[in-house]
Amino acid sequence: MKDFLVLFREPDGRKEVPSAEFQASHERHWKAWIGKMSESGKLAGGNSLTLNGSVVKNAGKDVLNGPHRVGEEIVGGYLLIRASDLQDAINVVGSCPIFEADGYAEVREVMSQG
Repeated sequence: MKDFLVLFREPDGRKEVPSAEFQASHERHWKAWIGKMSESGKLAGGNSLTLNGSVVKNAGKDVLNGPHRVGEEIVGGYLLIRASDLQDAINVVGSCPIFEADGYAEVREVMSQG
C-alpha cells in the first residue's frame, strides 16, 4: 500500500453561507464517509482546517493574513489515505461528500522515505 495526500478545495464559506439544514446533512455525510474509510483501513490521518492562518513569502518578509485562495477557493482540509495505487486512491475519493458543496479533491502520492 502507498500513502496519498488528499487536499480538499472548496468555496470560501465566508462568502456564501449554506443553510443550516445543508450544513447538518453535509456534516453527517462526512462523518459516515470518514467512518467507512477508517473501518476499511484506508484512513491514515487528516483533519479539517480553520480559516485562521497566514501566507508566508519571501523568507518571512511578506506575510498575508488569511488562508491562501485560488480565486474564491480555499483548502478546507486534508486526509492521508492508504491505497494500492493512484487509481485506487481516486476511486476512494470519488465517493467523498466534498462534491456536494461544489468542492473538489486533489490526490497526490506521498514520496517514500528513502
